[in-house]
Amino acid sequence: MSFLKEILRRRTFGIISHPDAGKTTLTEKLLLFGGAIQEAGAVKNNKIKKGATSDFMEIERQRGISVATSVLAFNYKNKKINILDTPGHKDFAEDTFRTLTAVDSVIVVIDVAKGVEEQTEKLVSVCRMRKIPIIVFINKLDREGKDAFDLMDEVEKKLGLHVTPLSFPIGMGYDFQGIYNIWEKNINLFSGDSRKNIEDTIAISDLMSPELGKLIGEKPATKLREELELIEEVYPPFSKEEYLEGNLQPVFFGSALNNFGVRELLDCFVEIAPTPRPKESDTRLVMPEEEKLSGFVFKIHANMDPKHRDRLAFIKIVSGTFERNKPYMHVRLNKSLKFSSPNAFFAEKKEIVDISYPGDIVGLHDTGNFKIGDTLTEGEIMNFRGIPSFSPEHFRYINNADPMKAKQLEKGVDQLMDEGVAQLFTLEMNNRKVIGTVGALQYEVIQYRLEHEYGAKCTYENFPVHKACWVKPDDAKNDEFREFKRVKQKFLAHDKYNQLVFLADSDFTIQMTQSKYPSVKLFFTSEFE
Repeated sequence: MSFLKEILRRRTFGIISHPDAGKTTLTEKLLLFGGAIQEAGAVKNNKIKKGATSDFMEIERQRGISVATSVLAFNYKNKKINILDTPGHKDFAEDTFRTLTAVDSVIVVIDVAKGVEEQTEKLVSVCRMRKIPIIVFINKLDREGKDAFDLMDEVEKKLGLHVTPLSFPIGMGYDFQGIYNIWEKNINLFSGDSRKNIEDTIAISDLMSPELGKLIGEKPATKLREELELIEEVYPPFSKEEYLEGNLQPVFFGSALNNFGVRELLDCFVEIAPTPRPKESDTRLVMPEEEKLSGFVFKIHANMDPKHRDRLAFIKIVSGTFERNKPYMHVRLNKSLKFSSPNAFFAEKKEIVDISYPGDIVGLHDTGNFKIGDTLTEGEIMNFRGIPSFSPEHFRYINNADPMKAKQLEKGVDQLMDEGVAQLFTLEMNNRKVIGTVGALQYEVIQYRLEHEYGAKCTYENFPVHKACWVKPDDAKNDEFREFKRVKQKFLAHDKYNQLVFLADSDFTIQMTQSKYPSVKLFFTSEFE
């Protein structure tokens, strides 16, 4: 198959939502259609020891939540689909923001009973800022929830989206009978049995035919006709161009747990979703069909296999082809590297691939060369932008609880920070280490992983800091900057990249500092340099 054909086959997307809206379950069901797994493990039900295919860290199995983004790929209708399943828990939002730099489109999952929740709002605003095409999937229709029209209004108001339904529920909750597929003009009846053959849809070309009443009952049939008429009056017709430009968002209804409405979503998705998109670098816009390879690291995961202390750097390929054993240039280190076993993913299963194309995600075994945001090319000096590090919201001192294991602790902390689980600050005054995280749950994850993967124990101590500000003086030699460093020395630290950081204890302190030292600029995010 030619290079261009391979690019056009690719669909790389992320699934985002608030925790518990059912995003991991949806991922599982999509894999089921791709024939990638035989039976999907329910995420909540602890009786099924299998666990969900996409949640592979021990701590995720215990909590029933996803804490790391997992990458899954499968083929469906001659399209190669790459899914990035992101953590919904807000304590891991940073991982999700970075993942959004690597996807070409997203599916947002919304719980029918809870509607739009805060985490969804944050993530969707990032997608809108980047003009990423969005499809909305309203989940858990077999439970009592809000009215379909109210939900769509809420999505429009809270998320600032412009929606048009491409499937519509027949009844809700207790009265839920199935889905009318507006996109393909057919009906899929719900039996409540997730094991039934999912393909039995009934084509209904004419809604006025008495057939409809026989299938679902006269009353529901009349109601459905009225609702579909209303949809035509109220919502704009679907336009693929508008969707790809990020101005129109199609909505699908279903129940992922019962495998219902998922095929409708997937069939439409493979037709309309964007192929790999161009990406902006610091020097130019890079097009996917260029011959030379370029790609960037958006995630690093240590110890995917606890038996072999390995780290995998996840690379999104932007242009060209990535070939096994071919040397590529690591731009930040200015050195040439080659990879003998690049991996493609299917949750826990990895396979070595000889060649990958734009849109694909490749896992490279890493001995410590990569940091998040690094760029690989065939010699061109450029960096892909837009993978920032945000100011953490929680800060604690980290102490070694076992003096015999100081080395293991240091190595563990180092590797986990490379992974972007949290940020490490070293105080200038006494070299004490402070860990900053977006959410408190990350401290548990770090402690758990240090002990189970590195054999090191740590304890934490509170450190009253409100925000970390990256410091950029106008002139590093002037008196004002020296004065700032002398007065604030107790609160100065360096991050992993040795950038100077001011740990402020309140908003008031930040304002006072800015007015007192106007030539010293403070920033709340660091573009990874």
